Amino acid sequence: MVNNDVPVTLAIINGHAQPQQGATGDVAAPPQSPQPAAPVRPRLGPEDWRATQEIAAALGETAHGPLGQVGRVVGRLGAERARAFLARAHEIEAGGGLMLPDGSRRRTPGGVFFHLVRADATLSPEDRTYIFPPEFGRFGRKKAATTASSPATPVPSTPAAPPPPAGWTDDDDRALVRQLHDEHVTGRATTVKITVIGRPGTAIEQGQAVVLALVSEKVPALAKGVPEPPAGTRDTVFIARKPWAKVAEALAADAEDAAIIEGYAALDPRVEGIAVYATSATTKRLQVAKRAA
Repeated sequence: MVNNDVPVTLAIINGHAQPQQGATGDVAAPPQSPQPAAPVRPRLGPEDWRATQEIAAALGETAHGPLGQVGRVVGRLGAERARAFLARAHEIEAGGGLMLPDGSRRRTPGGVFFHLVRADATLSPEDRTYIFPPEFGRFGRKKAATTASSPATPVPSTPAAPPPPAGWTDDDDRALVRQLHDEHVTGRATTVKITVIGRPGTAIEQGQAVVLALVSEKVPALAKGVPEPPAGTRDTVFIARKPWAKVAEALAADAEDAAIIEGYAALDPRVEGIAVYATSATTKRLQVAKRAA
């Protein structure tokens, strides 16, 4: 279950949903110390978007994070230069590939591509910062913040934390997942469902649908060995006007109520996050009233 409690305003740009600044709603007070800003998200035109999809597909990178980073390469350096990096990555793969620094295994094609971009001596500092934000880990995962005024102080009596689970220590290990799908028998999911709970901000009508935007900041406690997902997931919800009208009326009548929206989820770079196509919608209060009836 995804719990979303932070409202975000959404605008429709060129027919696509785009989260905007200046949302209204109850938002927690900002921290006293400045926080790193999220990596700049590219706004690509149709040609650059097609080039991004083409390059990502050629690299076998279909996840949202790598796809977005390919988009930053294309958006900043241009499609022609990005394709040149792709061609060089293919040459390296054909010649035996490129090993990781520790020699444990070969990089994936995507890993080779991003390594070539990062190592390119002609990249300006501004280009490098745009494509590989220094305050964020690979593919936009936030690193732990440290400052010179408050360095981390090791405690000798405290045992060191165990290493991350094997197979999830590096983003290049996405190859493990690709290998599972490409070389082994893949199961068939009969149902894929997501539940979004929270209070949306601005609702924008688009034809017979209503578009909502929320941000999920809470990461639930996970079982040992399960890799931690990135926080700050953008959820863009597309819901029919009729079921939304009932939910909107209930939310307007009770500031403590929250929407419960179920639907099919898909990664969609056009909304820079998860697109949720609603199949049902209610609120917590409406759900309680229905059970009591």
